[in-house]
Amino acid sequence: METESEPYVRLATLRQLHQVVAELNTARSLADTLQTVVDGIVVGLGYELACVNLVRPDGDLVVAAFAGDPAAEALITGRVGSRPSWDRRLTMGEDWDGLRFIPHTEGWVLLEDDVPQWHTDGPDPRFEDEWHPEDRLYAPMYATGGELLGVISVDRPRNGRRPGAWGREALQMYAFQAAIAISNARLRANMQRALVRLEREQQALRASEESFRQAFEYAPSGMAIAEMGGDQHGRLLRTNDALCRLLGRPASVLRRYSFSDLVHPEDIGTLLRTSAEGGRAELRLGRRDGTYVWVSLRNSVVADAADGPRFLLTHVEDIEERKRHELQLAHRASHDSLTGLPNSAELRSRLGARLCRRPQSVLATAVEALDAAFEARPEAGGAVEHGFQPDAPHGYPGAAPVDFPDFPEFPGAAPARPEGPYDHHVHTVAPATDVDDGTKGLAVLFCDLDGFKSINDRFGHHTGDAVLIEVARRLTTGVRDGDTVARLGGDEFVVLADGLGAADAADLAVRLRNAIIPPIRVDGRAVRVGASFGIGWASCGMSADEVLRSADQRMYIEKRSRSKAHRRAG
Repeated sequence: METESEPYVRLATLRQLHQVVAELNTARSLADTLQTVVDGIVVGLGYELACVNLVRPDGDLVVAAFAGDPAAEALITGRVGSRPSWDRRLTMGEDWDGLRFIPHTEGWVLLEDDVPQWHTDGPDPRFEDEWHPEDRLYAPMYATGGELLGVISVDRPRNGRRPGAWGREALQMYAFQAAIAISNARLRANMQRALVRLEREQQALRASEESFRQAFEYAPSGMAIAEMGGDQHGRLLRTNDALCRLLGRPASVLRRYSFSDLVHPEDIGTLLRTSAEGGRAELRLGRRDGTYVWVSLRNSVVADAADGPRFLLTHVEDIEERKRHELQLAHRASHDSLTGLPNSAELRSRLGARLCRRPQSVLATAVEALDAAFEARPEAGGAVEHGFQPDAPHGYPGAAPVDFPDFPEFPGAAPARPEGPYDHHVHTVAPATDVDDGTKGLAVLFCDLDGFKSINDRFGHHTGDAVLIEVARRLTTGVRDGDTVARLGGDEFVVLADGLGAADAADLAVRLRNAIIPPIRVDGRAVRVGASFGIGWASCGMSADEVLRSADQRMYIEKRSRSKAHRRAG
């Protein structure tokens, strides 16, 4: 390659080395860099053949670039040598200042390994430093961290001699620069791939955001995005047109509210229970005109980033029509189709809600009452869940009838249990019917119309239905708000009036009878009916049927006690 006594040759080689190293840094891709490496060896360092074996991700080495012989290039480019075979070659070779040289005398050991190689025929060397066709010279390339990056293999120096100290150093320097150039090319390639991938991801993200925006904005049902957590939890950040139309409010106004500001006061508890992840509920939201609309809310949690803020995506579906239909069905199931009054089943339900199976009795002393309450505590083996078990005798397993005496600060009040953790049920009691002692109870007025059958027989069911409708109206008008007027069937009605004494109930029966007596005009014809009332009292320990049966019996007693003419006249 050079003669040690000719410095000008070294200078020329150094210039060539500088030129080919400069060309390494101009390559744009990894493939261009690898080809520039082998071309630089052939052009600048005086070898006829050069090859770059690049380490793959699996550790094996592949022939990535070849220069000097097109036939050899076509034959071995792309072929792979295993990592153990290469490690053995680099280990057994003579160390030439970082290079590895395997003379032809030892190459027979490597004939059976799988490293791709190319040899040309030629005469045996005549001198000791001549290059043999089967000599092998390798220049390992290492990354910055010391990891093997690849191996440069060279063959057939143009001067026919093994490289001297200067030639070895030049090849070693070139291999070092080639490793840097290959690492940089890989880094650029990785960066380009990352940029391409990032651009694709951004395009996909923009497409996804646009899809979400269109799905959000043009959804047929209401959509909203609200803050999650913090002081502004539930505040509306974004709403679509469907929700704005549903609530009659523009988006700029809705951003001032949260759902808790819009929900019906009776549904605030339902909303709070629904604010959790994946919550769902049916409730009422307020419109701009002050009315409320039934909606179905479904919440989903959306994260802005891995550790970023989270938002509630709320889907709001208008269920007003369905809810109205459900309420109509429920009303039909619990109300009379002719008069619109609560029917027999609804009456028994309301009456049964006020009664328990435990009869009311008064203990001799307050001490006994407190002892009974203590026995009912859960830790004492007594009742649980409000201290009352309606299916057990007297409400408490194994307990005798227990109640509390009147307290002096409430003279005349009905005996009732004090509020506490053991019994929250206020017992329904019946006042004495013969003497008005000031006790207030739940009066049950059983009403049966007198003379109604004759109207049906003479004028037909159309007239009879009109009479029943008018009687229902008059009864409803004659009672207080909160009282119940129900139709049992036929011409039988029942009135539930709470908080009445014996005299109050009698006065109410008289007023209602007087309200029914006046003539009722149907199709230009005036008809009259009378009414008989029986007053019963609801009391804990009785069933709803027993209460109604008691009032019915008193009504028949009252009906029989009056003459037929008197009944028709009221």
